[in-house]
Amino acid sequence: MKQGIHPDYHTVIVEMTDGTVFETRSTYGKPGDRLKLDIDKSSHPAWTGGQQRLLDTGGQVARFNKRFAKFGLK
Repeated sequence: MKQGIHPDYHTVIVEMTDGTVFETRSTYGKPGDRLKLDIDKSSHPAWTGGQQRLLDTGGQVARFNKRFAKFGLK
């Protein structure tokens, strides 16, 4: 393996939307940084069966709905 071309691989702390945390290894940030998730398996409709709604953090869902509103399902 060539030296100096690969990113640093270290441990980070991941915080889920329900507040649980776990430690894993990643190239994200610096050693010991905390990665706080906006969407995970406890809040994403793909895993929850569509019972919860996505958090529209940047208005992207609203823009999408406005843009494609006239293409309603028949």
